[in-house]
Amino acid sequence: MPRSVNAVASRARRKKILKLAKGNYGARKNVWTVAKNTVEKGLIYAYRDRKQKKRNFRALWIVRISAACRLEGMSYSVFMGKLKKAEIELNRKVLADLALNNPEAFKAIVAKVK
Repeated sequence: MPRSVNAVASRARRKKILKLAKGNYGARKNVWTVAKNTVEKGLIYAYRDRKQKKRNFRALWIVRISAACRLEGMSYSVFMGKLKKAEIELNRKVLADLALNNPEAFKAIVAKVK
């Protein structure tokens, strides 16, 4: 009896990986073993960097808020402490956007917490 290898599923599996490797340079896009390693590594980076993206944006927002607070003569940590004490529930994303795009509104918030 001949050996059954299910070539349809094997080909589909390879095609899926090679499709993900599209756009890579040289053998990385069309040689199965190289493409498989490239795609696996890329998926690992994608998973890791979805987490890092959140960290990077939070750090950016903190830098922007801190710079805007310094212009008003207050440190970031003091500002955030007073903000919590005044029970103003604005997150860092919104505060950073106000500091960048609407400085008058940010000044009003700083004046309110002082």
